[in-house]
Amino acid sequence: MKVVICGAGQVGYGIAEKLASEQNDVSVIDSSPQLVNVIRDTLDVRGFVGHGAHPDVLAQAGADQADMIIAVTLYDEVNMVACQVAHSLFNVPTKVARVRAQSYLAPQNSNLFSRENMPIDVIISPEIEVGEMVLRRLSLPGAMETVRFADDNVIVVGIDCHADCPVLNTPLRQLSELFPDLMATVVGVSRDGNVFVPRSGDMLREGDIAYVCSKRDQVRRMLGIFGHEEPEAKRVIIAGGGNIGSYVARHLEKRQIKTKVKIIEQSREKAVRIADELRRTVVLHGSALDQVLLQEADVQNTDMIVALTNVDEVNVLSCVMAKKLGCERNLSLLNNSSYPAFAGALGIDTFVNPRQVTISKILQHVRRGRIRSVHTLQNGAAEVIEAEALETSPLVGRPLREIEGVEGIRIGAIFRNDTVIKPSGDDTILAKDRVVIFAVANKVRQVEQMFRVSLEFF
Repeated sequence: MKVVICGAGQVGYGIAEKLASEQNDVSVIDSSPQLVNVIRDTLDVRGFVGHGAHPDVLAQAGADQADMIIAVTLYDEVNMVACQVAHSLFNVPTKVARVRAQSYLAPQNSNLFSRENMPIDVIISPEIEVGEMVLRRLSLPGAMETVRFADDNVIVVGIDCHADCPVLNTPLRQLSELFPDLMATVVGVSRDGNVFVPRSGDMLREGDIAYVCSKRDQVRRMLGIFGHEEPEAKRVIIAGGGNIGSYVARHLEKRQIKTKVKIIEQSREKAVRIADELRRTVVLHGSALDQVLLQEADVQNTDMIVALTNVDEVNVLSCVMAKKLGCERNLSLLNNSSYPAFAGALGIDTFVNPRQVTISKILQHVRRGRIRSVHTLQNGAAEVIEAEALETSPLVGRPLREIEGVEGIRIGAIFRNDTVIKPSGDDTILAKDRVVIFAVANKVRQVEQMFRVSLEFF
């Protein structure tokens, strides 16, 4: 696949890195010579210095032969115009744009991005995607990571295996024997920086992160089996009242009526504005690093602090300080991809990486075959993929034990006729089944092939 990426920032670099590692033909455009030089020197991609929406620059980058353009510059208007130019002048089939300003995304403006007006096939809103991820973490506080598939009927959670985890040093096959009615499967494990698909005889160890695929209504029971019975937060402090912070507060007011929310925002102008917008949320003006202000916010009696400022260091320090002052748990936004490796040692209970969330959203439109959803894990070391099996798929009609034998791939759930099926070796996949699969990075292409559409199908 030939892809043109406009923007060589964190997200653009991450997408280029992922696509280049899978032998796609990638060109990256950015107005910063420094960023273009970095991406040229470190990745197997072509870099072009220039304005991402200018026709001559897009032509140099090969837009006339591109299968897809992904516009993720810092500016919404550049991203939108780049897609318009790619459509009008170069007839690029698939156009993806990152759009941050919520005004463009308001329901009354839903026709703006239609083919007749501004032909953008996929709109990515990082604030909404990250905000929803934070809300899911708040609803399941025992999980380090929470991703939903199959119309929210299947959930994959990342679970930190502490020393008191009841299922440590137990062969995974025994878990199925101990809990035969539990609709959950351990599909992957992260151990000492390495991600792998466990075998039935493998055991979980202290410090592992277990990725478990579960039916939605059994997630809390499954978390309890792993020793995580943390109650849903009823008192929340949000550090940072920007787009993400105000989105989370607004939706907590709607979805969790009994939850008491306070926001700490350093900008007085922004604090006044969000205080006018929100109904039940208490807005405090000041720094989330001010110990006196945290105590005034009653941090010592708070269930969760959620740090969502634009500065990673502020997020980490405010989380650590809040916990020292008596806050039960914390969640931090971490943009720097190197920080998550140290999060646990710093006292961060869970974190959200906006870059990873955005890249995951874009990848589901890059993947070949009937891929419905994609979520990357551990900085791209693995992916969880939801795909639809068509009649021509090589998977259809084959016993799952043949597929389970492929190292690095594990099927976590099958969604058929609105029913979640926990897969066993004797099950077979039928046409139109939606399958949730965990795959390590070097097996993703093989998963794509499993769900490819043959020409004979048409």
